[in-house]
This record gives sequence, C-alpha cells and structure tokens, in this order.
Amino acid sequence: MQTLAVLMAVYHKVDPRQLKESIDSVMNQTRPADEFVLVKDGPLTPELDDVIAGYGDALTVVALPTNEGVGAAMGPGLEAVTCEFTARMDSDDICLPQRFEKQLAWFEQHPETDALGAAMIEFTENTDGKYVDLGVRAMPEHAIEIRRYAKINSPINQPAVMFRTQSVREAGGYQPIKNLEDYDLWARMLASGMRLHNLPEPLVRFRLDEAVFTRRSQGMWAAECELQRNLAAYGLVSKKRGLVNLVVRSAYRAIPAGLVRRVYRMLFN
Repeated sequence: MQTLAVLMAVYHKVDPRQLKESIDSVMNQTRPADEFVLVKDGPLTPELDDVIAGYGDALTVVALPTNEGVGAAMGPGLEAVTCEFTARMDSDDICLPQRFEKQLAWFEQHPETDALGAAMIEFTENTDGKYVDLGVRAMPEHAIEIRRYAKINSPINQPAVMFRTQSVREAGGYQPIKNLEDYDLWARMLASGMRLHNLPEPLVRFRLDEAVFTRRSQGMWAAECELQRNLAAYGLVSKKRGLVNLVVRSAYRAIPAGLVRRVYRMLFN
C-alpha cells in the first residue's frame, strides 16, 4: 500500500492566517497524507507557534535553532519522513482537494516515475481580502520536453511536486542553494537517469504576491553562479551555455520590479 508524507517548511515571516489555510488544505484531501512533517526554520512568532500547536500530534515538528533557508531546512525534514512518497508543500499555498489522490494514482499506473509535478493556479489577494486568479502555470509534460526545458529553468513547479522519497535521497536530497534548491535537485535527478513527469491539470493554488518577486532578486548572484556550475558538472548544459544562462537569468532579476511581473507573465502564462 502506498504511504504518503507531506513536507513543509515555515519561517518567521509567514502570515499565520496563510499557514493555517495551507495546512488545512492538506488536512482536507480526498486521500489524506499518512504523516505531515513541518520544519520550523528557526524561531517563529508566537502567532505561528499557536497555529502549529493547534494541530497537536497531527504534525511531526522538526525545529531548527536558526533560520537557514528552505534548501537547508529540507534536509532534516526529509530525514524525518518515513513514507514511500513525499509531497512538498509551501506554507502559503493551497492544495486543491484531490491533489494527493490524483498524484498517487499516477504513480500507481507509472511505476517508472520518480518525481511528478503539476500545473498551478496562480492567485493574489486584493485589497478586500478576496482571492483573484491570475492564470495557470504549467510545465512541459514529458521526459524529452522536461530535459530540454531544464537547460534554462526549473522543469517542475516545486509547490506541486510529489516524489518517491528514496529517489530523492539517492539523488542527494535538497542542497542549500538559495531559492534554487529545487532546480538543482531536479537537474541531479535527470543527470542520474531518473524519470520526471508533469501533469497538465492544476493541483495547487500558488500565491503570487510581491514577496515572490523580491525573493527572486535579492542576493541571487552567488546562488545563480553555483547553480550554473552545477548544471555544467551534471552534464545538463555546456559551460558556455551555463554562462549564457547566468547572464540572461540575472538580467531578468535586475529589471525594475514593476516590469518583472509583466515579464514573468509572458514567460509562464
């Protein structure tokens, strides 16, 4: 029988209301998870701690003494997982009710798959507190398309991914590359011959607010350099292609904030 864990990290800047909504969306799945590992990435606010405490034993909490970032936080979190499959979940996004059921059904029918992503509905919150859908972000579905796309960008929507726990462990798990830990992981899995696939159906609602674009631009040069060196070392790109990627991806982050959102929508919607 398939067993499923959810892996989430939370840090002190997360909105407690958004965290509760995210956890509730996991708890209300048509196919519930067997365990929920939540990593506290450093000390949290009292409000966030209260939200987490409200779920009692339903959460397996891994507390880190300092804020290390998602890539570093995922290591101890993944070690705590005991299930065959792991679904990643961000602390401000929302699972659609049938997400786990549909992804586990795919793995049942396609045992060769190591990681399975899905499309996402991007949304924001207006001044009245109402959610407004902005569009769907889908990724290439099949192996050849995924490998081609991985030369320029992360080929899986990380907030919507489910993977075989052992496959990710064998690939080396998440590494602490700022905001690019997921891209680096998928690249290593592809380089080792593992199979990735994306479902075209949206299974997660992804919160697209200004913080997303701020995280994409602040202090990313060193992380991008490391990533492109890694892609070349994995054999996914040539050193020349890696240099081109570095220039193009860094230029995207350097454009004015107001323009970033417009370019993002052209690229991903």
